[in-house]
Amino acid sequence: MTSSPLLPSHTAPAPAHARWSPRMWGLLVVLAGNMLIDALEVSVALVALPAIGTDLGAPLTAMQWTITGFAVGFGGLMLFGARAVALLGRRRVYLAALVGFAAASLVGALAEDPSLLTATRVVKGFCAALTAPTGLAIIATAFPEGPQRNRALSVYTLFGAGGFTAGLLLSGWLTGFSWRLTFAFPAPAVLVLFVLGLRLIPGAGEENGGGPPPGATAGDRDGRPPGTMTGDRTGRPPGTTAGGRAGRPPRPPLRRYGFASAAAFLAGLLALVQGITSVPAHGWADLRSTGLLALAAGLLALFVALERASAHPLIRFEALRSRAMIRSALGAACLNGSYLGLLFVLTHQLQSLADWSPLRTAAAFLPAAAPLVVTALFSGRIVARFGAPRLIAAGALLPFAGYLLLLRTPWPPAYATGILPAMLLVGAGFVLSFAALNSQATSQLPPAERGAGSGLYQTAVQVGAALSVALVAALLTGAAPPAGAAPAEFAEACRPALTLVAAVGGLGLLTALTGLRSRRTGPP
Repeated sequence: MTSSPLLPSHTAPAPAHARWSPRMWGLLVVLAGNMLIDALEVSVALVALPAIGTDLGAPLTAMQWTITGFAVGFGGLMLFGARAVALLGRRRVYLAALVGFAAASLVGALAEDPSLLTATRVVKGFCAALTAPTGLAIIATAFPEGPQRNRALSVYTLFGAGGFTAGLLLSGWLTGFSWRLTFAFPAPAVLVLFVLGLRLIPGAGEENGGGPPPGATAGDRDGRPPGTMTGDRTGRPPGTTAGGRAGRPPRPPLRRYGFASAAAFLAGLLALVQGITSVPAHGWADLRSTGLLALAAGLLALFVALERASAHPLIRFEALRSRAMIRSALGAACLNGSYLGLLFVLTHQLQSLADWSPLRTAAAFLPAAAPLVVTALFSGRIVARFGAPRLIAAGALLPFAGYLLLLRTPWPPAYATGILPAMLLVGAGFVLSFAALNSQATSQLPPAERGAGSGLYQTAVQVGAALSVALVAALLTGAAPPAGAAPAEFAEACRPALTLVAAVGGLGLLTALTGLRSRRTGPP
């Protein structure tokens, strides 16, 4: 689940009948194709989990990192990635992220150790955090405002919405041959996008039809941030001494990147997930669990302290003053987290306990994933017609009802009367609330704060996914019966995890209902 920041308007409206050049079509293929790969990266790992665990001899608490590692890399470094793009330029960061993503895909496919596989997932999450919002920003400046930009955004959105569904089907098919193919296949595709991007992705001075971007000097064509002096051929900022190589952009002070804050936040999230999943194996009294949780709390507190003391914080705390932002972020975190937690549990049940094939499991999940693809292009009209608060409340109620239904489904699972209705309810919930949550998140923020607010929102979405899946994996492991128990006992051991999924969904519903009350009493 991804969101879109508010897109700036730097160009004058273009005629509706204007045709795109082959270069414009090519650019959109690169951006939308990469968005598709970013979106399917979570789902390709889901149905492959049992095969990965069997091959690497790893428990569920280790295998959950294939999901949470990507989410932590994406959400934990989203704000830092936005800063890196602002300072280094869109083109160079986007292209570098494509190369990093391809390399991590190949290393992950060859990994023989769960720790190495986890590391590649974190790297891929960070690369996605760089390319997803940057792709939107490139569209905002490369495509003229009006019907042309709207058409480009529609294609981009459709590819993003279809990525999760495509990933399920592709992974279900490829895992039948080898789970390693599910991690290897993005590499050649991304490298093709990189080769095309070298020619098609504009530098800063090539956007807006070839002119310099607002605030940049006329010679700035290499993606340097606005304000770089082009007359200095060494690329040094004013007042620095010689020594830099010719043609390089100025290197901003390290403090402006926010390295310390980003490292504290990422390390805090990693320690938190590891601490949660260590409890079943080591108990609450062991430093390998409770100690990690305490370390996570300290690192996250350090992150807040660093941000408040920084002259250039990664977080714009002003965005947190909006109750609409807080409700949307929490609601989206619950929606995404409960959904991925549910799929994690069902993958374990259907493949490890009921002996379903990966492809059959993927097909079973399609009723939850496919409806969003079909309705993605009409979501804006739905929000305008019914209003975001109502849609968010309805979209939270339906998945919650599906989770309760699954809690009442006996073992062995009856797909037609148990799993299928739950999947349909979850899918309907996403159709109703996905776009509404995105639009409500920044609706009460000043225009200048909406980009930063969108980054906070997306961070919450990914953190919610990571924590929910980690908790589900811990509960599945902690409640598992001894080896040799009957399948029905293993199925019953999934009940605490399903209860957690329902509780997260219930929290999302309560949050949505507060939005309805605020709508009656006044603007949030």
